[in-house]
Amino acid sequence: MELSSEDIEGLEGTGYRREEFAVIDGDVARLRNVDGWCYFYSLADKKCRVYRNRPLGCYLYPVVYLANEGIMIDELCPTGQTISEQELRTKGKILVKLLKKMDNERKRK
Repeated sequence: MELSSEDIEGLEGTGYRREEFAVIDGDVARLRNVDGWCYFYSLADKKCRVYRNRPLGCYLYPVVYLANEGIMIDELCPTGQTISEQELRTKGKILVKLLKKMDNERKRK
């Protein structure tokens, strides 16, 4: 998942170093995966270690944007059916704003 500059600053504010949780690919920062799991997911506790400070994309999931298809619910998410049409619309609007913001951040680099 891509990270905005605010996501990175927020996670760093919790005491994590960018090099720990992010993978930088050109000008795109993404959450690091470890053995197929998000860096922040605790297998032992079965929960996110930074839930209160999680990236906006995590909050929005399983609402995603697919090129040529638009806003939709990730079909791979086992709880996708719990998302209401209203939640899909609301989170979809937030996601579009987030994607525009991250695109603008990349253009400024």
